[in-house]
Amino acid sequence: MVLSNAKTEIDLAFTRKDLKGLSYENAFGGSTSFLRRRYTKDLKDVDIAITGVPFDQAVTNRPGARFGPRAIREASTLQTFDPPYGWDFDPMQELNIIDYGDLAFDYAKVQEFPTLLEQHISKFLSNNVSTIVLGGDHFITYPILKAYFNKLGSPLSLLQFDAHSDTWPDHDEDRIDHGTMFYKAVKSGIIAPKTSVQVGIRTTNEDTLGVNIIDAREVHENGPVEVAKKIKSILGNQPTYLTFDIDCLDPAFAPGTGTPVWGGLSSGQAAILLRDIAGINMIGGDVVEVSPSYDTSGATAIAGAHAATELLCIWGSNSKNKRA
Repeated sequence: MVLSNAKTEIDLAFTRKDLKGLSYENAFGGSTSFLRRRYTKDLKDVDIAITGVPFDQAVTNRPGARFGPRAIREASTLQTFDPPYGWDFDPMQELNIIDYGDLAFDYAKVQEFPTLLEQHISKFLSNNVSTIVLGGDHFITYPILKAYFNKLGSPLSLLQFDAHSDTWPDHDEDRIDHGTMFYKAVKSGIIAPKTSVQVGIRTTNEDTLGVNIIDAREVHENGPVEVAKKIKSILGNQPTYLTFDIDCLDPAFAPGTGTPVWGGLSSGQAAILLRDIAGINMIGGDVVEVSPSYDTSGATAIAGAHAATELLCIWGSNSKNKRA
């Protein structure tokens, strides 16, 4: 790929005239929207919006995921020159994608945050725009799920890539904790456990609440191709929200996270899994728990950017099949 100094427009995050298309701009320069998509608040004719949620006040260990959205966006600039590898679908060429920017909230008024985030996502859904959210700690998925549940009017299936189940008991709805929100989501009927799957789990929580568990060892022993088939058989055609906690990956591949656990998936395994589950009825998704300050190499943010791009591909291929 060669850039033409005479013809290449810079800062495509602002100067892009069309919502579609690849971006031939120096990866090390310009404004870093996700995949160089247009920064805009205009939702007209938009298929899917990227939005950041720089919140990390629900963590149990190391903070820093508030810097995740910025780091993921910067890492994504390396992916804008070519279509995503291994897909017959290029979201940058076939979808109207925007970067809406980040949710604004008062960090000193933590109890207001869940409602603000739910309203933020509801704004997109009321305009028939789906979302891929860049976190932020994993608590953010709970208000997002509420917004999708209210739009859908029935329980969703959850596909969760994670080292932790995040279903530890918590009977206080006012608590904001990134390890208990899916307990609340199951108990309140937001997600349907029988058609939900948690992949990469490697921490002990004996009460699964009926959610299907594919732990990290099963991925290692059976391989990502077979695991992807199992995931699809469980989800069926149920509307599915996909949440990708970066600590699903082993710390060797993603050290920049708050609660790392050894024995996780490799980035190669995750890539195969995400590609082979194409065809699921994915309605939205997020990538969470990227804490760049614990990874001077930037590898964790790079993994987060690739995961978010794969989510765009999964959503887009599903949307394309529905239109066909």
